[in-house]
Amino acid sequence: MTTAYDFSANDIDGQTQSLDRYRDKVLLIVNVASKCGFTPQYTGLEKLQREYHARGFEVLGFPCDQFGHQEPGDEAEIKNFCSLTYDVTFPMYAKIDVNGDAAHPLWKWLKDEKGGFLGIDAIKWNFTKFLVGRDGKVIKRYAPTDKPESIASDIEKALA
Repeated sequence: MTTAYDFSANDIDGQTQSLDRYRDKVLLIVNVASKCGFTPQYTGLEKLQREYHARGFEVLGFPCDQFGHQEPGDEAEIKNFCSLTYDVTFPMYAKIDVNGDAAHPLWKWLKDEKGGFLGIDAIKWNFTKFLVGRDGKVIKRYAPTDKPESIASDIEKALA
C-alpha cells in the first residue's frame, strides 16, 4: 500500500529528500505560486506551521508554474521571495508539475487518492491543498479558494 512517505522530491536547494522524514506527522501538501491571487495564503500556511509544528504538523510547499505562468522564477528566486515576503519557515520544494505526463509522482498519487470537484482529478489552480494523516494517507483535498485558517479544525482532528 502506498503512502505519502513512499515518495521523494528535490527540496528548494536541489537536494533529494525522502518524505519518509515526515513519518508519523500530519502534512498539508500545497502547490504554491509567487504571483497568484492566492499567494497571500502563504501568511495563513505559515501561521498553521507555527501553531501546529510542535504537535507533529508540517506544511510542504511545492512551487508550480502550470497555471497562468504565476511561478516564473527559479528556485533561488522562489526561496528568496518566500523568505523575505512571507517569512516562510515550512519546507519548500523544487518547482514541479502537478498535471500532465510530467506530473510529479507524489502529485499523481495525491490526485488518485482524492479526486477534485465532480470527481475530476486534475489540479485546477495554485494553492490546492491535501491534508495527509499520520498514517501517510490522504484525509481530504481542499480547493484553492479554501483559506488555510479554514482547515485548522481538520488539522486539530488529525493531530488528536
